[in-house]
Amino acid sequence: MTIRIAIAALAVLAGASAQAGETPWQEVAPGVSIRMISAGTLSADGKAMLALEIDMPETTKTYWRVPGETGLPISLDASASTGVSAHRLLWPYPQRETKSGKLDYVYYGPTILPLEVTGSADATLDLKATLGICSEICIPAQVNLSLPLTDDAPDSPNQLRIRQALAEVPIDWTEGADPVGSVEAMADGKAVSVEVDAALLDPDSVIVATNGDGLVFGAPQKSPQSNLVVLPILGKSDNSALDGLDVEVTFMTDMGAYVVNRAVEAGSVAEAAEAGR
Repeated sequence: MTIRIAIAALAVLAGASAQAGETPWQEVAPGVSIRMISAGTLSADGKAMLALEIDMPETTKTYWRVPGETGLPISLDASASTGVSAHRLLWPYPQRETKSGKLDYVYYGPTILPLEVTGSADATLDLKATLGICSEICIPAQVNLSLPLTDDAPDSPNQLRIRQALAEVPIDWTEGADPVGSVEAMADGKAVSVEVDAALLDPDSVIVATNGDGLVFGAPQKSPQSNLVVLPILGKSDNSALDGLDVEVTFMTDMGAYVVNRAVEAGSVAEAAEAGR
């Protein structure tokens, strides 16, 4: 079914006050509510762990940091915060979904998105979040949430739930032999090849993504060379757009999700793969 974007259905909700490590739930769509939770502690280097918690049916979804071809990107505004110097969303490994020939990266059902926040002991994160919520239609749902970084009585249940979500967040690979080699542009500029060690990772799990330039890479496809997967570029591109482009390569292993950084290059590996197609 074609997803229709219902911009008029934007759900704007008033800010919620903090209560013992969590804000009240805010309903953003029928059957869908969002709140912010906190572990309630601050590390020695001034970092606190919070999270956006989304309660939604198993048939309803939201989107990864790279939403895909039809998804709605998330937007976070923490400018109204006090004592907060930095914040970043930590993304669990997503589900790849193709509907009506379009690829998106999504989360279905109840979802926790961890937030790493840097600030002072008396800081308060005042967050305005806009994110896509989709079932039969999609709406950009907006919530205003406010929570202190620390609490007199740290919330152990929320600490546990945030840690469980963090376990699904890809981490830097430091396990020895590198499972990912070079990332190279194919000769026609319509795909990239990724060198992989199938003994260390699941080739079907490979995701290539950039930060904010609009490129979306498709699902990995088998190559004539057993140590390569090829990911098509969904949309228009050319070699000039790919040359030197910084990308993140995310993948699953028996030990969980990992990520490595690469710069796209042109070379013999990609040319050989193209010649063998």
